Amino acid sequence: MNYLSPENEVTTQATPLSDEERQAAEALDLSDAGHGGLLRRQAKARLPQGIFDFVEGGSYDEITLRANIDDLATLRLRQRVMVDASVRRQRTTMLGQAATMPVALGPAGFAGLVHPMGEVLAARAAESFGVPFCLSSFSICSIEDVASASRAPFLFQLYLFDDRGVNASLLRRAREAGCETLVLTMDAHLQGRRNRDLDNGLTVPLKVRPKLAYHMTKRPLWLWRWLTAKRRTMGTLAPYAGGSTELADVSDWVSRHYKGAFDAADLEWVRANWPGKLMIKGVLDPEDAKTALSLGADAILVSNHGGRQLDSASSTARAFPAVAEAVGDRAELYFDGGIRTGLDVLKVLGLGAKGCFIGRAYLYGLAADGERGVRTALQLLADELDVGMALSGVSDVNALPAGLVSRHS
Repeated sequence: MNYLSPENEVTTQATPLSDEERQAAEALDLSDAGHGGLLRRQAKARLPQGIFDFVEGGSYDEITLRANIDDLATLRLRQRVMVDASVRRQRTTMLGQAATMPVALGPAGFAGLVHPMGEVLAARAAESFGVPFCLSSFSICSIEDVASASRAPFLFQLYLFDDRGVNASLLRRAREAGCETLVLTMDAHLQGRRNRDLDNGLTVPLKVRPKLAYHMTKRPLWLWRWLTAKRRTMGTLAPYAGGSTELADVSDWVSRHYKGAFDAADLEWVRANWPGKLMIKGVLDPEDAKTALSLGADAILVSNHGGRQLDSASSTARAFPAVAEAVGDRAELYFDGGIRTGLDVLKVLGLGAKGCFIGRAYLYGLAADGERGVRTALQLLADELDVGMALSGVSDVNALPAGLVSRHS
């Protein structure tokens, strides 16, 4: 099989909206988006219910999903009023890449369902704002789409497949696209049952239920954009699916060839075949963190997959301190899970994270208004982080005072 065969263009006949319908649907003023909750509401108003559920939901009873947010809320910031923080610095580096604030856009599968060319728009927003962007293997836009649309180097998140030829091809394509850091996800041996997605048929392989199809018709602008989109498949993985570029066919190939069990030996293989920086994503246990370091990881992303895998697993906020103690200063340590505000960003920095990765927080903006919506989401985080720094006496995110964060039971 030629793993680098070009994608076929997908053409679809669709009835376009009238000029009046399009103008009315696209009229969106983000000037009053004073907090992320408003972006979430706008996203819910613009997405079909099933697509919104896909963004919003977690696995099983969503215990861990809620805990990610609730346990961050139990952290308290130390207010300081006798400290001069009139000049504040958010700039830092993340995995060797300059960042205007310690936030990166995390890998989000199927972001192109949220908005056409969603991964490209998010990458552009990240580049213009000056923060890192990570592309998921399960992207609608391909690695090459993102590389051609953004001048900034981006991170690539790898899922493993049962054919090492496919895995090697993905690594090669990521290198050729200029990716300097690989993010290897290790917490997805099997997919946790996501009840909302099962109800809607948004699964791999894809089995759209009538309820989702009905909800799609209730969002005509979303439907028109999707039907006329340049990419309507899993762009990065389509070349391996035997010639078909239909989303259902590619998702079926993924379900049959996804590597359902991987361990330290697979990490060793990836480390031997990836010359750049390597981040391990999905670590919650200190022993797993030590193993990852012993096998050559440069960074660890403490994460429970946004509460979408093992329900009743620890929240990231609860798991992070023990992992941080085990890692020490041997690798960069990052936080993923439950970040919704700039104050959350400050809290996780106070726990010892080098920075954080966000998912839903920027997907809401993407759904609300594409590239501009993602920039709005990032600006809200930056503004909230700035206020938090000023009121807690923090002048520089790279030099935090001791005792900045405590836990309120």
